[in-house]
Amino acid sequence: MGLGGCIILIAVGAILTFATDWHMNGVNLDVVGLILMAVGLIGVATFSGIARRRRVVMPPTPVVEEEPHRHHHRVDGYSDGYSDGYGV
Repeated sequence: MGLGGCIILIAVGAILTFATDWHMNGVNLDVVGLILMAVGLIGVATFSGIARRRRVVMPPTPVVEEEPHRHHHRVDGYSDGYSDGYGV
């Protein structure tokens, strides 16, 4: 159950406890609402504790910059170094 489910449990429990006046034989809706709110709060506490443990701070990795290439490449097909570039 995620954080959203826990918040929904708290909301439903609060609605059952504070916003309804229904009466059912054998069921006390106020107690059911309080139980749902307690389970939701326990879920939020558990979820935040697990999320805090997952958040591990890693040291930054060093960035190695390469030097730009200083060779000038010819586009005429003679850039392999075996020719002087004049077709000879």
